[in-house]
Amino acid sequence: MCGIIARVGEGNAVDRVITGLDNLEYRGYDSAGIALQNGTGVSVSKCSGEVEELKQNIRGDRLAGNIGIGHTRWSTHGPPTDENAHPHTNGDGTIAVVHNGIIENHAELRERLRSQGVEFESDTDTEVIPHLIDHYYATCDDPKVAFTRAISELEGSYAVVVMFEDYDAVYGARQGSPLVLGVGDDQYFLASDVPAFLEYTDRVVYFEDGDVVVARPHGVTVTTADGEPVNRPIESVDWDPEETGKGAYDHYMLKEIESQPSALSNSIRGRINDSNDGVDVDVFDPSTLADVREVQFIACGTSYHAAMYASTVLNRTGIRARAFRASEYQLSSDPVTTDTLVVAVTQSGETADTLGAMERAADEGAKLLTVTNVVGSSAARAADDTLFIHAGPEIGVAATKTFSSQAVTLSLLAQHLAEHIEDGTPVPNLPAVLDAVQTLPSDIEQIINTTRAAALANHYLNSEAYFFIGRELGHPVAQEAALKFKEITYEHAEGFASGELKHGPLALVTPRTPVFAIFTGLHDEKTLKNAKEAQTRGADIVAVAPAGHPAVSETDAHLPIPDTHPMWAGLLANVQLQLLSYHAADALGRSIDKPRNLAKSVTVE
Repeated sequence: MCGIIARVGEGNAVDRVITGLDNLEYRGYDSAGIALQNGTGVSVSKCSGEVEELKQNIRGDRLAGNIGIGHTRWSTHGPPTDENAHPHTNGDGTIAVVHNGIIENHAELRERLRSQGVEFESDTDTEVIPHLIDHYYATCDDPKVAFTRAISELEGSYAVVVMFEDYDAVYGARQGSPLVLGVGDDQYFLASDVPAFLEYTDRVVYFEDGDVVVARPHGVTVTTADGEPVNRPIESVDWDPEETGKGAYDHYMLKEIESQPSALSNSIRGRINDSNDGVDVDVFDPSTLADVREVQFIACGTSYHAAMYASTVLNRTGIRARAFRASEYQLSSDPVTTDTLVVAVTQSGETADTLGAMERAADEGAKLLTVTNVVGSSAARAADDTLFIHAGPEIGVAATKTFSSQAVTLSLLAQHLAEHIEDGTPVPNLPAVLDAVQTLPSDIEQIINTTRAAALANHYLNSEAYFFIGRELGHPVAQEAALKFKEITYEHAEGFASGELKHGPLALVTPRTPVFAIFTGLHDEKTLKNAKEAQTRGADIVAVAPAGHPAVSETDAHLPIPDTHPMWAGLLANVQLQLLSYHAADALGRSIDKPRNLAKSVTVE
């Protein structure tokens, strides 16, 4: 959830740590801080608010040091105050710590340390860590021994990076929260995520739970907590550093909406055979799928809506499939057996609820597949196999291009499964379906170039609520559209299966409740009937449909999409509705890339 960056090398670390914080602010922006060490002491500067406020605070301060750690926070324990901002230090300020995750036994540790005379200055669970390290450091005078003894007492999830005033090194460890190493020519980085240091290196080491890393200006060692050497390979990431910047755009979100043509092209490339009558997603030996009888998708938030989309596609092929919210799946009594394929869908590969659901599936003996955007992520390593969506880095908190890339990748996976699972039957006229998916990038380009979403957003700007409805494949798109709208506008928005409108939600419809109806080319007459039930109660109906669709003449406004196969029409509607949300939020002056109370990667349960 929070963002960690550390830099060790020659020259001043300040600018590079601040750059890392800028790049990680999508992980949290309640407060930020930095600590620097130059061999003679540790200097700390931190404050509530965004990284820009930290920059203002340190401007004029002559902070210097070739070793630095930084943190941008999403609050869990304690409100976003100066005192609760990271880094946290021990009593005399000689040890500084940044932490991502939750220390579940922090209350017990805090009471024990208080009984030893320790005074605490914050409400955070993190502050127990530097004091615990200090306790062991006083007895052994060895920073690594003190660090490993301290983390052995922590329960919960964490990525921790520590700096001592009198050692030219940073010490890091992970357990259930991400931590990666960036390997530069004359410097090293430890961070929560690759974008933190992508300007400086594309060479990355992904750590496993239990790894302990010591990074010095001229080398890195990785061991277990017991000191056994560990070899983790250096990998190259294929993300362009420019992808993590806004360029000429005002917001990352708009950039990422408009980058969907290239993101989808990358998701589709190489996954349709030369004869255009089958797919090859290159996961699992087909023989291992022969005994699969059910597919369960587990995901959270936007990824859950993509999973809903995929389960609908898969059910069409005759294979029993269902999407579960990962947070509920861990507690569910639904059967999971060795003939179940569990597909974990997570953009970051670090979503705590999804990782917990994966543990349940693995314990039950299910086959486990991860669909993710991040190579080397925890979910990718925990699964039997992994399918990457290849969407490139997404910085905006509100997911856009990764939803469409997930939905397309999962739908192609569904066709692959239908070819190799005994009960499966490929969808009718598969070549036409595959032709249409390959035109999605150009179709989205057309939407971007011709959209009237900004004008429509302004027209309905002062509405009481916003409803989105759709049937079958239009239903998850309606839910995703509502989620996007509420995430960044802070306005009341709901997504429904269109047939459910009359079973309760219609009571909320007023003349100030526009209803956005998604027409995919299947069951459209029923969707229109449901929409008109709201229209007779005074609501405006906006048809999201191709030009010339029968619904256009019977509704109050129109967001056009190119004509395409019903399998993909909802994804084109989704782009128009993403743009609607963006322009509404922009008109309202909302913080689009950093919406209140939210963070990009939810690494705590």
